Amino acid sequence: MMGILTRADNYDRRHFLRLVYGVQSSPLATIHVKFVFCSLTKPEQRALIALEMLRFDDILILNCTENMNSGKTYTYFSSLPHLLLRQYDYIMKADDDVFIRFEPLALSLKALPRVDLYYGFVIPCISMDPFVEYMSGMGFLLSWDLVEWIGSSEIPKENVVGPEDKLVGKWFKMGNKAKNRFSNKPAMYDYPGTNGRCSHELIPETVAVHRLKRWDQWLRVLEYFNVTKGLKF
Repeated sequence: MMGILTRADNYDRRHFLRLVYGVQSSPLATIHVKFVFCSLTKPEQRALIALEMLRFDDILILNCTENMNSGKTYTYFSSLPHLLLRQYDYIMKADDDVFIRFEPLALSLKALPRVDLYYGFVIPCISMDPFVEYMSGMGFLLSWDLVEWIGSSEIPKENVVGPEDKLVGKWFKMGNKAKNRFSNKPAMYDYPGTNGRCSHELIPETVAVHRLKRWDQWLRVLEYFNVTKGLKF
């Protein structure tokens, strides 16, 4: 399952991403996409998001106040064993400004373990060692056993304030967890020219492109990967 952490008011982005991910599939895996945000605070959110939930059934609302570095990531992972109706092999946390390609993602996971796995784009950008620090928040993936551990261990619970993706790496270091790690470089990266050495040109083997803040960037990515192949106008 891929959880896209976003905000309740980002209606247009959710509808766009439903299109982007709705036309993708992989013969190797079934990937369910959910949009994840904290408690609703406005009457219009309660009305409009209720319609989305009835129509698409792809929203998870967490019991938290919307925040950047005060525990949203912890609440996401720790809540999943109770919120989801089934277990998944892997759980992904992704930003709403990243384009993830399902088929290359599933292919890259095929030979990897399904337990104690921490997968993503390791920080710092220049490193190829998946154990050096932590995985970037653009999109990282955990095996289900690590999700359950986050929900049951006191270590994450007592360390929730601070740069959240960095904290995930800290949790695993303190708990001696995530012994299986995989940094998928160069297939995961920031959009060309947006983030120094974390960025490079688009490549065919891409799994994820991050920092898509503008529509022209999305357009270039969708055209490069021929997402609408078969249609001519």
